[in-house]
Amino acid sequence: MATLSAASKKAPKQFSLKTHLAKSSTREATAGLLAISPWIIGFFAFTVFPLLASFYLSFTKYNLVRPPQWTGFVNYLSMFQDERFIASVVVTSTYVLVAVPLNLITAFLVAEMMNQKLPFLSWFRTIYYLPAIVPSVATFLLWSWIFNPEYGLLNWALGLVGIQGPAWLADPNWALSALILMSVWGIGGSMVIYLSGLQGIPTEFYEAAKIDGAGMLARFRHVTIPQMTPVIFYNLIIGIIAAFQTFGASYVMTNGGPGYSTLFYTLYLYFNAFKYGKMGVAAAMAWVLFLIIMLLTALLFRTSKSWVHYSGEVK
Repeated sequence: MATLSAASKKAPKQFSLKTHLAKSSTREATAGLLAISPWIIGFFAFTVFPLLASFYLSFTKYNLVRPPQWTGFVNYLSMFQDERFIASVVVTSTYVLVAVPLNLITAFLVAEMMNQKLPFLSWFRTIYYLPAIVPSVATFLLWSWIFNPEYGLLNWALGLVGIQGPAWLADPNWALSALILMSVWGIGGSMVIYLSGLQGIPTEFYEAAKIDGAGMLARFRHVTIPQMTPVIFYNLIIGIIAAFQTFGASYVMTNGGPGYSTLFYTLYLYFNAFKYGKMGVAAAMAWVLFLIIMLLTALLFRTSKSWVHYSGEVK
């Protein structure tokens, strides 16, 4: 009986402790939600609501003046019958297929060079990274002058070796190539990421490869590249997403011309929204672009299991 009475006296205290802990955790959760409430409000107001609104508008006819009118899948179906839309898809796809690998390879090679023991190394790293922080509009204006067919720096340099330079931005056969060439100038951000990855490779791996008789190229192929695959994969994903959203270069330098040679997808989306007053079509184009990027990203993540190797991973 004494044991039962002692247990009955302890039970309320134990229950009281649990209640106190529950109330304490509730107060902490409430305080945490209040602390991050500005972010939550901003997230729903400036991210979730615009996404839902654009999805609704993609099924409507809307010109920013009159109320939107529901049209169903008309916007999605009509865009595939628009030759300018098809041209923008071709231009953007070509840019992604050429510029992204070119930038990845160039940035990787430059980072490998910047990882060596060279004189004035800090100066070279600064010089290569500097274009990445130059304002984009200033970059576009600078390259517009470089590509000028009459007094541009590039044609002047080609003339020194007896080559007649093309009209570049004024020639539909060369305009997109000029923008791809210009994109290589801004590899500083990717280079820094590669450089940090290279400096994280343990030196023991290279020493072991030297003992096994591996030369410079063999070490680069069997040590550097496998260890750098996570960084390569990251830069590949970021590069593809950025390339699909290319806008400023064509808007400032060519306005989509000559012809449709530099009519990028996002530029034509902008024209539909604010030049032609077809906000519904622009919203539909935005969602098509989102689906394309999402599917490509998912495909890359699926295939990455066969070629991306993470340190410490057990296979």
